[in-house]
Order: sequence, then C-alpha cells, then structure tokens
Amino acid sequence: MVSRLSAQQDQDAVNLIRGISMDAPLVAKSGHQGTAMALAPLGHVLYSRILRHDPKKPNWQNRDRFILSNGHASILQYALLYLNGYGLEIDDLKSFRQFGSATPGHPEVGHTVGIEVTTGPLGQGFANAVGMAIAERNLRARFGASACDHNTFVLVGDGCLMEGISHEAASLAGHLKLDRLVCVFDDNAITIDGSTSLSCSDDVAKRFAAYGWNIMNLGEIADDCDALEDALLTARANRGAPTLCILKSHIGTPSPDFTDAHEAHGNPFTASHVSATKKVMGIPDEPFWAPKDLVNAIRSHAATRGLSFTSSYEDDLNQIDERYLWDAAWNTPKSSSFSSLLPVFDSTTSLATRQVIQKAFDASLPALPGLIAGSADLTGNTGTKLSKQVAQSSNAPDGRQIYFGIREHAMGAAVVGMALHGGVLPVCGTFFVFADYMRPAIRLAAISKAKCVFIFSHDSVGVGEDGPTHQPIEQLASLRVIPGLQVIRPADPNETIAAWCAAVDHDGPTAIILSRQNVLSVTDGSAVSHGAGIVGHKVDAPQFVLLATGSEVGLCTQVATELLASNIRAQVVSMPSWDRYELLGKNLVNELFPKGVPVISVEAGVTMGWQKYADHTIGIDRFGASAPGAIALKELGISVDAVVKFVKSL
Repeated sequence: MVSRLSAQQDQDAVNLIRGISMDAPLVAKSGHQGTAMALAPLGHVLYSRILRHDPKKPNWQNRDRFILSNGHASILQYALLYLNGYGLEIDDLKSFRQFGSATPGHPEVGHTVGIEVTTGPLGQGFANAVGMAIAERNLRARFGASACDHNTFVLVGDGCLMEGISHEAASLAGHLKLDRLVCVFDDNAITIDGSTSLSCSDDVAKRFAAYGWNIMNLGEIADDCDALEDALLTARANRGAPTLCILKSHIGTPSPDFTDAHEAHGNPFTASHVSATKKVMGIPDEPFWAPKDLVNAIRSHAATRGLSFTSSYEDDLNQIDERYLWDAAWNTPKSSSFSSLLPVFDSTTSLATRQVIQKAFDASLPALPGLIAGSADLTGNTGTKLSKQVAQSSNAPDGRQIYFGIREHAMGAAVVGMALHGGVLPVCGTFFVFADYMRPAIRLAAISKAKCVFIFSHDSVGVGEDGPTHQPIEQLASLRVIPGLQVIRPADPNETIAAWCAAVDHDGPTAIILSRQNVLSVTDGSAVSHGAGIVGHKVDAPQFVLLATGSEVGLCTQVATELLASNIRAQVVSMPSWDRYELLGKNLVNELFPKGVPVISVEAGVTMGWQKYADHTIGIDRFGASAPGAIALKELGISVDAVVKFVKSL
C-alpha cells in the first residue's frame, strides 16, 4: 500500500501549482491562468491519488489516460508534469509559450512527455477521449483485463461543451455505454466575452442524461481534495454508462481581484495581482516558488505509486494466450508482411476504387489485429465494411466494426484518439465532400502524427445527381496543403491496393480518395511508391505528358490512344500523391517529365496547385451540377474529346 501525502503537502502542492499558473503567463506575457488556478486541487488529486500512471514509464500501455480538452489551461498540466517527475523542470516552466520550449501554448503529444493528445480547438479533446475509451474497451475485450484495464479521464470547460463536436461525441459515448470514461466538467460559467449567460442557457446535466450518461453533481468541492478523491473514485467505479462529473469552480481563485471574473481567463495577471494572490495563499512572493523538499516528496510518491502499477505488467502480458497478436496490434506490421494476401487486378477489371479498398481491408485483416473500421452512416458506400466482423457495442465490445452514425465531426476526432491511445489502427470513411466537417480533426491528426486512415469516397462530380452540394471540387486541394497528411488518390484497383499499403506503412495520418464510379485497371500500382509513375509503356520522344490522378488517369490513357492515331505521342503519368512525390519521387523528374515537353494536368477538381507540375491545367474551377455522373464530367470538360481537343489546340 503506497503511503499518502500529508494534508500539508497536499495544500502546499496546490499552492505551488497555483503559483506556477500565475508566474508562467506573467513571464510569457501570455497565457490562461484562471482555470489552472481553480482546478489545481483537482489536478493534484488526479495525479497523486486517482490516475494509474508511472512517470518513469510514461508510455506504459495500461496507464490511465488524462486529456485536458480545455487545452488553454496547459500550464496546469505542465505544473503537474513538473511536480510528478515527468522530466519538466523550472526552466521549462519559465520558457512557457516560447519558441522551441517543452511547454507550448497548448499541449502537444509527442512534444512534451506525459501529454496524450494535442488539444486546443475546444471540444476536440473530449471527442479524442471517446475514441480512447473505445480503443481501451476493445482491447480489454479481446486480450483480457490483465493486459488492458484502464480509464480515460477528460477535463472539459464550457467552451468544449458549446462546440458542436461535443454533442456528437457525447451521444456516441452514451450509446456505446463507455463506462471507463470519466468527464469532469469545469462549471465556472465564464467565457472570454464574459458570463456564459450571454450566450448559453443549456442544462448540461439534462443534456448528458438524455445521451445516456451517468451524472454526478459535485457542487462546491473544487478546493476539497478528499471530497474530490471520493467523487472521482465513485465516478471511476460506475458501470453501464460514461460518467459526467459537474464541478462548480471559481475561475482565478483565490485571487482577491479576479476570482469569478472573466478577465482571469486569458489575460495574465500583473505582478501586483500575482503578489496579492500569493499573500492570500500564504506562500513566499517569489517567482516559481517550488521548495525542493516538497517537489522531491511528491516525485518520490509518484514514482512509488507508478512502480506499484507497472512492476508486474510484463508478467501480466505473458499470460495472454496469443501474445504475438497483442504485440502486432501495438506495432503495426509493415505491408510487406501481408502483401502476398492482397489481390492483384488485370486489365479486364473494372471496379470502383471504393469497392477495392474493402477487398484490401478484408485481405489484410488477419495480419492486422489492430485494424478497426467504420464510417458515418456510409459503411457500404465507402468500402469501410469489414467482412464477418461484428459491430462494436456494449454487448460486443470486441467488435471491430464501428457504426459512428451521422457524426463526421466526432468520428474524425475519435479516430485520432483511438490512434493516439495505441493498440488499434483505426480507419473511418465518409463522402469526400464531408471532409470539410472533419477538417479540424484531420489537421490535429497531422500535427499529432496520429496513425489513422481517412477514407473519402465519391471523389468528384462523378458523384452525379446529388449535385454541387455533394460533389467535391476544392476538397482535394484543401487536404494537400495540410503538412504531414499523406494524401493519395489512386487511379485504379492496383493503385488502391498500393495506397492501402502506403497508409499502413506511413508513420502518421493518411487520406485515401476513392471513386464512386467503376474505373478500368490501367496501372500496376507502382506509381504510389514514389508518388508518381509512368502508366503503361514508356513513350519514345513524347510530344506531351498527360499528368492525372484518380479516374482521370484512365481517361488520359484513352486520350493518348486517340492522339496516337493522329501521330501525336503522349506519355501518361499518374501522380496519386503529391506529398509522396515531393518526398520520394523528385529524383524521377527527368524520367517522368522530359525537358522541353509540355505537361498537361487533368483532374476533376480545382486546378490550384497543379501549376507547380504542369504547363497547362484541365480541371473544374467552379461548383458542379446535378446530372448523371458521366454527363456531369463531360459537361464540365473532363472527357476524352475535351482533352484531345485541348492537346491538338496546342
């Protein structure tokens, strides 16, 4: 049994956290001290009494996950990581919000040890937590509680719950009865503009109860460590539903000037305000007060607790019947290990690439025990159906098929949370035009290097009759500009298989863009490897290069055939991935694009960006139109006749 800290040590720890929460923003002239000050007791209780964690093994697989969804209060978590021995020191806190420091303005996973997800855009962290809870339960059901049996704690504020993503994520979590998920709502009734009464009169308790959550109204216990511990232990023990703990706090407490004032949210206190608050707390009026004896005692306590959790874990893992599957789930095998299982398509094959991706999933599923897939009510449409896999539910927690419902916002963020939890390789799908709903999550996936796969089908005006609201025009360009996001638009079945392999092998997020309509198999798939490649045989002394992606590659092969009948030699190049080409294929530039030979890009979307690779661009720089897909493409200039005419005009 690990001994507890004394009551005096608890109070001193809370005061230390509150002092740092004021000092760091004061030095930075930027930051949000008010929430961190109010929640210092909660944070201290979580780290010292509740969370199963080990600062010496911060990546221990069975640790409790803690997510600060209201990431503007990052100084709270940094102070806790410093105090508990995660590697941060006083100099790091003094560099709060400075270039290159370990204490950036909002928590960043992979940048600071002990941070689980990158938070900041409000509500995203809450939805990440839902994904983490899904991953934990699935792994526990499949591999046993000795390997995986932990909780996810997420701290949210009024802003997180106002954002629309929280509604979707809370609804999904309640439906799935994710009972290892505990959300603490910091009910301080303050936003940047002022009181929440300016803009919101929701009854949060009733809202979450309607979603199927267990509700605990904690009342005025924000400064009572023992009461907070009792409440969190009760919440953690609840089964059958996720739990929402509503904690009434007072932003900026115990400041004599700004307690309960909206100015405490994002405006650093002045030096005199900090001094006045430290006087109230009874601590020395010195910057970054951190008595060595206190810090050492808390770090020793954290290390002892941590060791009690982790010391026998390897023995626990060895009890798993199929340990190799657990290891493969946590360390995704390279595609080369299962490439022989994947289908190969000949030139007679005509399939929509959204159909092919499902074949890729099914073929590789035995080799990828971490693979979990689902979509936003478009499972069959997007190819994200795993054959013979049951649906994830409270009755079937081992299910590897997730039905996210019509919740693209929450789906995207939950998938990021699942990926960052580890042990799963999450895939989600929707129509490409609705990537706009998921953009914040996709962007955070790229920042976080979260290994997840976004499947976007119905990739052009070939969608057809649904019209411009459902026909993606600018979406491909908008994804290509996100740093760190691997974007692949395969031309045909073989490139689709190669795209899946590239996604599995990539250390980060991938977006695969797929067709609704059938496309002929015209490539061997090799262009994906370097991002671009010659289609078919190499043309001697070509007069033009036709550069395309997706279904337009097949169109360009037809164009090349017609041009040859007029004694015009055109080489077709498929460029399924700009980012892979920039990273891996630039050495092929002279082979793909002979000097002096005009390059014409053909893509059924906006032409923006193609100017880097092409001398002339053919695309759709307007919104689409409601018509059968083939007619929409033809009327908007994506047809064999239109491209042939254009080339001849040159």
